[in-house]
Amino acid sequence: MLTAHLPSGYILAQVPRRTFPGLLPAALIGAVFPDLDMICFYFVDDGAFHHHRYWVHVPVFWAGVALVTLPLIRLFAHRWLNAALVFLAAIFMHLVLDSIGGDIMWRAPFDDTLMSLVKVPASQSHWILSYLLHWTFLFELAIWVIALTLWLRRGRVENRAPAEVFGKR
Repeated sequence: MLTAHLPSGYILAQVPRRTFPGLLPAALIGAVFPDLDMICFYFVDDGAFHHHRYWVHVPVFWAGVALVTLPLIRLFAHRWLNAALVFLAAIFMHLVLDSIGGDIMWRAPFDDTLMSLVKVPASQSHWILSYLLHWTFLFELAIWVIALTLWLRRGRVENRAPAEVFGKR
């Protein structure tokens, strides 16, 4: 994914039926958080290896974080549990979306092979152009359309009674 992580976080934040403190920021930050490794990729390591090999793109790392932090948050900061769950869900959603045409180490730490559902061939002069012209980019466009539709409908749905939203009168 090149551009759809942030709108996917917005979509995720719309899933719960109630609004919780920090839910939207948690979803948006979690949806893009793994790509903060691009700072090290460009400015520290000078692109020496694939940025999906950094710890922020390794699913087992985030599973460990979830196993340690979620029980602690439940015990000591219960009101933030929903935001923490959404943050971690957004991170895992990022990793799943990156697995469509990108590569993720799903079997780490036992195997460091980068895995993806589809290999996007280098068919153009630049990798970004190859990706934009590949059929998998339609998934990104669909995520943008869904997020934009939800955003445009937010005022109309929030101001109506639940029976009206679901077509019952």
